[in-house]
Amino acid sequence: MVEKEEVLISEEEAAQYDRQIRLWGLEAQKRLRQSKVLLVGLGGLGAEVAKNLILAGVKGLTLMDHKQVSGEDSHAQFLIPTGSLGRNRAEASLERAQNLNPMVEVTVNKDNIEEKEEDFFKDFDAVCLTSCSRDLLVKVNKICHEKSKKFFMGDVFGYHGYMFADLGQHEFVEEKTKVTKTSPESEDGPEAKKPKLDATESTMIKKKIEFCQLKDALEIDWSSEKAKAALKKTPADYFLLQVIMKFRTDKGRDPEPSTYSEDYEALLQIRNDLLDSLGVNPDMLTDDFASFCFSEMAPVCAVVGGVLGQELVKVDISYI
Repeated sequence: MVEKEEVLISEEEAAQYDRQIRLWGLEAQKRLRQSKVLLVGLGGLGAEVAKNLILAGVKGLTLMDHKQVSGEDSHAQFLIPTGSLGRNRAEASLERAQNLNPMVEVTVNKDNIEEKEEDFFKDFDAVCLTSCSRDLLVKVNKICHEKSKKFFMGDVFGYHGYMFADLGQHEFVEEKTKVTKTSPESEDGPEAKKPKLDATESTMIKKKIEFCQLKDALEIDWSSEKAKAALKKTPADYFLLQVIMKFRTDKGRDPEPSTYSEDYEALLQIRNDLLDSLGVNPDMLTDDFASFCFSEMAPVCAVVGGVLGQELVKVDISYI
């Protein structure tokens, strides 16, 4: 945490956050009340993330966006009031965001994150990026990883979406049902040798996992035997994510309905070139993926990815 002093929950806060304190406990809520979060990108997804963080009760949230409100934002971004076309997206979102929870300090930064130096991130406990290029995502993740800052990123492209988290070294406690062994004298036969679960007793087990950086997650060597084995369990959408990231890097924008034919062909070509360079059969990602990557499609599904070292742990997405 940036600030280490003890935080006391007031009676007003206890009443405000009563339901979530019952869910994850008072200590977790105290940690939230100490947290300062940077949120980059106030599009449709950014607005939803901002709402959830503010209602959860973090100490402070900085809304960062250098872009202006567009016509698309007026349909997808509920924090921006009507008549805001041309205003800065973060600034236009401030009033409604602050009204969600006056106990959270919501501030605005209208700068371009690409121009920020490493020291800019030192005052935050967690950084969340949306609608950013691959190079910027990799750069900021590296900075956060080295400074032990929690890093999150996500985006939505039509019917496709993803989320990635790098929490560095993460320790947690897992509840396990106790396994009991039957006494040889109390039962005979093969069933007596099998361990049995006692649902009435449980034990808490401390665990630690090491999150990898985004660069490692995206640059897996699929020619290794270990990766080939994991490939069979890897949904095609892991590669779809990389195709869309490459499209954004090449075009400087996302696929748009107004240039559907051109963008559709570009997505297929990027798919062929990218998967070939990775040593993966392009058929891993069927042609119909491109039809669901356009921004005016409703964002209704998500991908969660994580990598431990060089091993793919979980990538999960569903088509609608």
